[in-house]
Amino acid sequence: MACSFSSLLILLSFLLLVSSSLAKTSPRPILQVTKDATTRQYVTQISQRTPLVPVKLTLDVGGPYMWVNCERGYTSTSYIPALCGSAPCQLLNTTSCTTGTTCNPPVPDCFNNTCGHGPENPIANTGTSGQLGADVFKIQSTDGKILTVPRLYFICGNNFINDGLASGVTGIAGLGRTGASLPAQLSSYFKFAPKFALCLSSSTRASGAVFFGDGPYTLLPNVDASSSLSYTPLIINPVTESGFLGDASPKYFIGVKSINVGGKKVNEFNQSLLSINSEGQGGTSISTADPYTVLETTIYKALVAAFVKAMPKNVQRVSNVAPFGACFNSKNIGSTRLGPAVPYIELVLESKNVWRIEGANSMVEVKENVLCLGFVEARTDFTPTIPVIIGGHQIEDNLLQFDLTKSRLGFSSSLLGRSTTCANFNFTSTA
Repeated sequence: MACSFSSLLILLSFLLLVSSSLAKTSPRPILQVTKDATTRQYVTQISQRTPLVPVKLTLDVGGPYMWVNCERGYTSTSYIPALCGSAPCQLLNTTSCTTGTTCNPPVPDCFNNTCGHGPENPIANTGTSGQLGADVFKIQSTDGKILTVPRLYFICGNNFINDGLASGVTGIAGLGRTGASLPAQLSSYFKFAPKFALCLSSSTRASGAVFFGDGPYTLLPNVDASSSLSYTPLIINPVTESGFLGDASPKYFIGVKSINVGGKKVNEFNQSLLSINSEGQGGTSISTADPYTVLETTIYKALVAAFVKAMPKNVQRVSNVAPFGACFNSKNIGSTRLGPAVPYIELVLESKNVWRIEGANSMVEVKENVLCLGFVEARTDFTPTIPVIIGGHQIEDNLLQFDLTKSRLGFSSSLLGRSTTCANFNFTSTA
């Protein structure tokens, strides 16, 4: 009897192990992301509506939700408006209720008793009024197959906020910290932990990815990019950029405690700028809407001065090329597998882990024999709410995992050191 009981325990343990393994490796939704050569926006494509229509969207890692331009011929037999006071409206924490005509079947132009919310374009910094609705949504999975969500909620935008988006793009894919973002809705529907990973390709000819759910995130040649992650807490900013206390920002913030160049701390700015104050000002956020890291003026000038000082003496500085403030003749700059051989930049984080930025992510080739430091100064006509915004160039070919259950960011630093890139995921896999 004891033997039978032991055998049963072994069998149950084996089944649990297999079940756990399958849960970790089962297909998950994935977005294929390509950098637009003209705008440097990160563009993806989903399918939506009945009949299905391919929809190109610009990726916004801090965006609160997906919005689509419904003025450009939105036709669907499966569209459903979100009625005022309904549960979907609570995802957006909105009490706005729009009135208008009623249509049967419903279409975006008919929005009587429908939740209202103002979609925003983070590229052009514009906003407008819009309505919340739902429609069929299809997305690729990690095994190459197509997954369907019968009812995914989004905001209907219009032509006004489409300005400034890459060619062919008609909306924004928001991955931010809200109940209406793509990660939140997909994890809720497919029943996996609210977690996603961002891996942007530095090439305009090869795609990176957004992985929804846990790893492994396997890149060619058989590299699990998640196996070397370091972690730091994700910080909630309790104030939105519009200044509403208690309405938390959808953006992802991390605690940067100090900045080093070539191993030496950059001191020549007010270090308190790196912390979020009671009014929601300060701190460091991560953005895919900004092509380069944007720094408040005093931080920017201190970083540039430290970087120029740390450059080898035989590297000649040349005329600046907008929007950059420090450019160099590259003839005497060596090359490594981590990019140009220049002083490394370190973000020392709240967790005491260090996010190291090597030449591939710090330098931009603007023309033949000219490399520029790929950080830009924030606008000087007003004080920026966020002094440090880590932009797209600095996170390319890095894996970033946003774990909303544990409220932490996993970061790999450059994958080039592991002989792979974010362009090395096999989107055609049927394994």
